Amino acid sequence: MFDIVASPQHQKFVVVRPGSRKAVQIPSAMHKELVEAAEERRLVPQWLAAAAGQAWDLDLHGRPMGDTVLVRPLTRLNYGRATWEINKGCNFNCEHCYLPERKFEGLCWEDRQRLIAMLRDAGVLWLQITGGEPTIDPDFLRAYREAYSMGMLIEILTNGSRLYRPEVLDALTSMPPHKVTVSLYGASADSFDSLTRKRGAFRLLMKGLTAAKAAGVRVELTLIVTRHNAHELEAMRALAQEYAVAFTEFANISPTYDGGAEPLSAQSPDFLHQSSVFKGCPAGHTFFHVDPHGFATMCKVGRENPISLMAEGLDGLLRLPAIADAQMLRTGGCNGCQLSATCRVCRPMAKAYQEAKAPLNHYCQHA
Repeated sequence: MFDIVASPQHQKFVVVRPGSRKAVQIPSAMHKELVEAAEERRLVPQWLAAAAGQAWDLDLHGRPMGDTVLVRPLTRLNYGRATWEINKGCNFNCEHCYLPERKFEGLCWEDRQRLIAMLRDAGVLWLQITGGEPTIDPDFLRAYREAYSMGMLIEILTNGSRLYRPEVLDALTSMPPHKVTVSLYGASADSFDSLTRKRGAFRLLMKGLTAAKAAGVRVELTLIVTRHNAHELEAMRALAQEYAVAFTEFANISPTYDGGAEPLSAQSPDFLHQSSVFKGCPAGHTFFHVDPHGFATMCKVGRENPISLMAEGLDGLLRLPAIADAQMLRTGGCNGCQLSATCRVCRPMAKAYQEAKAPLNHYCQHA
């Protein structure tokens, strides 16, 4: 395997190390030099060995390129990031879930291999694997290893219920992820199991967090604040401080991405937060989302006019920027809004709220 990855990243070139947040930016000439050095099986250049020592305390002097550095070529599409729903199936049944349905279905393994190769060839360096619950998918570990071997920096969005399993911990320690983000739904079995609608869910979460901490797997927590657990927020923060390297709080529950209102019942009105002013989004231009069947859309919420990567291949992504731009146009009551310059919600999300007939104070300044 490799120690570091040299890769294009949009209009830049970077050197990164799996499991580390540090990166080294290099000029295009140095990336070209690394491409040639890898092809000719030369030793790691002195300048790269020096940079690796300074950034990661990593000694690469005198080591061959092939055993040390994975050099990713410049691609014609040059997308930098992607999210992939490996499967919508989940072992929890959360009241607030943004997915309208959680069917356990998707591509066969051979097609998943083909999809992961297409993500690489699209230029994807940062890959978020999500679900449903990704770790319950029978192909999750194979997919993780496949993407890692192609030099992708992987974030796993998980409920943490499978983190205790030896095969999962072995993969995460031998092939460090960029990030493991675990959702925290409460600080007690009563609140956690109530929101997830699964008896024993909190026990599984704590088992996973304890095992991950013991194995040295760095976990970040997202504290999901709802009517079930708002009274436990301080206790949730204490859990995060004990088990996570960082945490964020999320209270603005959204409808399902197709405009279903069901998740809104989990909202805790006292914890609605004002987000920052929406200043545009490069969804569909520099990153994209892929569902379990290999359909690409601009993001997890804006899913209109999906592109079948399995049928069209990477050429299909050439149409994605225009599809994304069309979904960002203000329509359905938002066009002509005099407060649009300070709006805090993107158009696809606003559309989901409107279709769910959500209260205006959930998403709109006109409230």
